[in-house]
Amino acid sequence: MENFSIGSEEIMNFVMTLGPKLLAAIATLIVGLWFVKMIVKGSVKMLKRSSVDDALVSFLKSLISILLKVMVYITALGMLGIQMTSFIAVLGAAGLAVGLALQGSLSNFAGGVLILFFKPFKVGDFIERGSESGTVERIDILHTVLRTPNNQLVVIPNGQLANSPITNYSAEETRRAVFPIGVSYDSDVKKAREVILNVLSSDERILNDPAPMVVLTNLGDSSLDLSARAWTKTENYWGFFWDNLEKIKEELDKEGIEMPFPQRDVHLIKEE
Repeated sequence: MENFSIGSEEIMNFVMTLGPKLLAAIATLIVGLWFVKMIVKGSVKMLKRSSVDDALVSFLKSLISILLKVMVYITALGMLGIQMTSFIAVLGAAGLAVGLALQGSLSNFAGGVLILFFKPFKVGDFIERGSESGTVERIDILHTVLRTPNNQLVVIPNGQLANSPITNYSAEETRRAVFPIGVSYDSDVKKAREVILNVLSSDERILNDPAPMVVLTNLGDSSLDLSARAWTKTENYWGFFWDNLEKIKEELDKEGIEMPFPQRDVHLIKEE
């Protein structure tokens, strides 16, 4: 009986000591998880109002939820008297080791977040980065996939895209087409300008504001170099360029305006 009473007394002391901490930890866990839920909902609403990409919203939702829940669990365990300092130190050391091992991937991850958040381009845009160009097929968290005009897929790490110059040809609704044209030195520049402008103006895809123009840009070795410049909608750009380049050649030929090829005059001197 004495041993039983001693055991009962120890159990009661244990319950009296741990009970309030356990109840406080459970209450903290319940309230903390509820707050996490509310914070995540509020963050998602704020991101959607800011027109953030859905892929980024989903990713940030998961990231915020995981981080806040880990904080709640650590707080609850700490209230039970469990020493979390060593545990957190181990997690920190492990995180540092993983971070160093995955340094390149983390750079691509950060680049993906920046691309999704700031939107320098989006799916469907035609972009150029260095020697690579194509239509954006998809934007993953680590890589961006382009489809080239030759129907090839190019996978580019997001870290490179986020830290290098990118040309986005689809960002604006209109583009300027520039037609480089050379005519012979015997040609009438004013007549050539008139012919070219008539060709461009007859195309219904041309935009009159800004107005098309033809300027003399260079006195070349074999030709007078003209530059015809006209604006069109971005989706019409290539058809507008190719069609009018051919029509300009045909009309200049009809008017007898020569488009010369490079040539040199060689003078032979015969010595006596």
